[in-house]
Amino acid sequence: MRSTASAEALTGNDPGMSKELGKGLVIAAHGRHYLVQAGGERLNCVTRGKKSDVAVGDIVRFKQTSPDQGVIEKIDERKTLLYRSDQYKSKLLAANVTQLFVVIATEPGFSDDLVSRSLVAAEAAGIQAHLLLNKIDVEASLPKARERAALYASLGYPVHEVSVRKSPDDTRALLLSLLQGQSTILIGQSGMGKSSLINLLVPDADIATREISAALDSGKHTTTFTRLYDMGGETAIIDSPGFQEFGLYHLSEGMLERAFVEFRPYLGTCRFYNCHHLAEPGCGVLAAVEAGEVNAMRHDLYRQLLHEASQTIGY
Repeated sequence: MRSTASAEALTGNDPGMSKELGKGLVIAAHGRHYLVQAGGERLNCVTRGKKSDVAVGDIVRFKQTSPDQGVIEKIDERKTLLYRSDQYKSKLLAANVTQLFVVIATEPGFSDDLVSRSLVAAEAAGIQAHLLLNKIDVEASLPKARERAALYASLGYPVHEVSVRKSPDDTRALLLSLLQGQSTILIGQSGMGKSSLINLLVPDADIATREISAALDSGKHTTTFTRLYDMGGETAIIDSPGFQEFGLYHLSEGMLERAFVEFRPYLGTCRFYNCHHLAEPGCGVLAAVEAGEVNAMRHDLYRQLLHEASQTIGY
């Protein structure tokens, strides 16, 4: 995997060094600065050289250089890694997550392109995905939002309707049950209500965010870094900055076709074994699109992602 090449260097075994290293969980990242939770202590850590292939959620081994600072020397093997990329670089979002919640809302309108890209990224990384339809108290916009969310429900992705403003207790109870024992990242455009959900789930989240911001020396830019909130008992929630684009240039053609769950029943039914599912005669996927069994909008996205993957420039 190109984006983790230098991370692989970090994960090499070095028995002579390991005895001196502390072990911790990366709970926030801003640039090349990482906040590492190690027992009851928090350390502001950096990586050696220009390496920055550390993600929130990583278990790392570090060498302490002062009472509250350290250098990350090694990343433990990851269970999962979620990231986005353009043709020039990649952006790590989180490691070792087991769930991805795509937060959408009745208003402002959400982007189907961003939702589908998030779901494709989750499938490619082996992470279970859900949708959270927030602000269902905005009744005028609810029918249309439900209609749009129904596409993803038909693909097997659970859609949970919530309202922080109208039903905070019910929303909190539902989400806590879904989060239990999982490491979950929230993804969504700005304005979908992610911050309200975090504040509902994590007592004193605003205070914790300010403390993390100060520790990372990121000043007032408290929304520009990813951070993990430990909720106890193997349960954690990760808040990511709102973004409008989700590049997936790192996914190969084979990874892409399998990441569209609705394509799977038709893979292997094409006339040609190396079918790209674009314009080939006898393509099972294209026949399913024509028959209305595969959504045309989703297939258009597949076509776009395949094009993007072909534009990738070597790192």
